[in-house]
Amino acid sequence: MSTTPFSRPGAVDLSALKRPAGAAPAGAGPGPGGQGAPAASGAVVGSYAVEVTDQSFQSLLESSMGALVLLVFYSPTQMPTSVQLADDLTTLANEFEGAFLLGRVDVDAAPEIAQAVQVPTVPYVVAVVQGRPMPLFQDVAPLEDLRAALTQVMQQLATQGMTGRHRPLAPVDATAPDDEPKPDPRYAPAEDALAAGDLDGAVAEYQKLVDASPGDTEAAGGLVMARLLQRTQGVDLATARQAAADRPDDVEAQTLVADLDMAGGHVDDAFARLIDLVRRTSDDDRDRARTHLIGLFAAVGNDDPRVLKGRRDLTSALF
Repeated sequence: MSTTPFSRPGAVDLSALKRPAGAAPAGAGPGPGGQGAPAASGAVVGSYAVEVTDQSFQSLLESSMGALVLLVFYSPTQMPTSVQLADDLTTLANEFEGAFLLGRVDVDAAPEIAQAVQVPTVPYVVAVVQGRPMPLFQDVAPLEDLRAALTQVMQQLATQGMTGRHRPLAPVDATAPDDEPKPDPRYAPAEDALAAGDLDGAVAEYQKLVDASPGDTEAAGGLVMARLLQRTQGVDLATARQAAADRPDDVEAQTLVADLDMAGGHVDDAFARLIDLVRRTSDDDRDRARTHLIGLFAAVGNDDPRVLKGRRDLTSALF
């Protein structure tokens, strides 16, 4: 099975399927990864898999702002074996428990989507990360090989701070008890260090947790916040704000004030500042602003309403 390096952007033209300005996606509402629910117009085929339609495609892309989305293009008529690949990826989507959301695209039923993504053949698998589509592979492979490849992808994403998870589209286990979650003792050393004002110690403890478990979103968010407090320690707020006002497109100046806003509890202001910066900048500066904002999302929490709105606004700014 051949894979495409995950750091290389894919050349996929999605403009044909973008909804007109002011139009809302069909069935938009709370959904996986904090975005509109793609299942509203498509059949749910697993806890983390959905059959994609023209109406649900845009909201599925939006859900990639917080966690990985995979699109598998298959055809029961052109390539019957591609159905098995789609089914295997559905199995893995449930196994990975929200680390990625799988969108299944039957090219016979939704040829417009395949045309927009410029699908060269079936099967074809595309990864969508924070709104950016990238070719992943286009071969049928054993389940074990698929699992290994996706594990590698998730590890690569974790090193880039992409550790979000999607909420299930359907219950994984309806008989599971709905107990109140208990505090995890693994986080105690980091939390104690934060409470004591030992920011270096907190960063070190959270880093240990992230190194041991790259998919731990709580540890990743804690690490982002501890580093944010490190960056803002001793910074004069008035001086920083004046520098940002004097240099509105300076990424360093704007991200520092966003960090100060976060530290002061002004989460919406921090998000709005960086989203506006994404709109105004391009190339490397835009990517730095976007990456910093994604880190702040992780610090606040993927299910926080402010993050859900921020992701939608970021999607609008990017597209």
